[in-house]
Amino acid sequence: MKIIRYRDGDDNVHYAAERDGTHFKIAGDIYTDFTITDEAADIAKLLAPVEPTAILCVGLNYKEHAEEAGMEVGDNPVLFVKGINAVQNPDDPIVVPKFLESEEVDYECELAVVIKKACKNVSREDALEYVLGYTCSNDVSARDWQLKKGGGQWCRGKFFDTFGPLGPCLVTTDEITDPGNLNIRTILNGNVVQDSNTSDMEFDVARIIEFLSGSTTLLPGTVILTGTPPGVGMSQDPPRWLKEGDVVTIEIEGIGKLTNPVEDEKI
Repeated sequence: MKIIRYRDGDDNVHYAAERDGTHFKIAGDIYTDFTITDEAADIAKLLAPVEPTAILCVGLNYKEHAEEAGMEVGDNPVLFVKGINAVQNPDDPIVVPKFLESEEVDYECELAVVIKKACKNVSREDALEYVLGYTCSNDVSARDWQLKKGGGQWCRGKFFDTFGPLGPCLVTTDEITDPGNLNIRTILNGNVVQDSNTSDMEFDVARIIEFLSGSTTLLPGTVILTGTPPGVGMSQDPPRWLKEGDVVTIEIEGIGKLTNPVEDEKI
C-alpha cells in the first residue's frame, strides 16, 4: 500500500491511500488502526508522508561510500540525529544556510524506515515486524559544519531547517518485503550522480533496528535513515556542492521520486 499525507483545499491535513491510481482518504491512526474510505482525497499540497517523533540516522553504512570517504566501518552502526525541524515536503526547497553560513551543502539519497509500534531490545529476527513502511529521504549535509566547524560531532551539519526531505509516499511492508535489495539513486539537474542498491549496506534494516532499540525505546513515528551510497558531492573532483537553482531527485525502486529545488536562505 502507498500512503500519502496531504493538505486539502480547506488547509486540513489528512492521510490517503492509493487504490487503482486514485487516492482515497484514510480514517483512523496509521500506526494503530485505520480504514481506507471511499472518499477521494482533495489534494491541494503533498506533504512529507509522516510527522516523525524522532529522526535517527546511520552513517557510513554503504561499503563503497565508506571507501570513497576514506573511513572504516566499525562493528556497530554509526548513529547521529536530525531534528524534526529538518523535515521538508516533496517539491519544497532545500534551503542553503546563509545566516550560519555553509558553503558545502551536499546531497545523500537514503532509504528511510518508519517504525509503527514502540519497541525496545528487539532481536534482528523480529525487527521488521515493527516497521510500518519505507520512504525516500535526502540526508542533506553541510559538510563544513559536519566535519570542520561542528566541534568534532556531525549533528550541527545535519540539523539545519529543510535538511531532511521525505517522500513522496510511504510504502508499507506488504509491498516491500526485502528492503535489502532496492535500487537507489540521486539525480542532480537531470544527471545521475548516485546509483547503487541497498544490498551494499554493511548493516541491513533489521540489524539497524536491533542496534538502535538496544536499551532504547523507539516510538511510533520514529524515522530511521539508513545511510547513503557512493557519489556524494563531497567525493567529486572538484567537490560539487548544492547551490541555488539546483534540483535534486531521490529515486528508490518501489517507492518513487522525491524532488526538491535548492535555494539560498533569505536573511
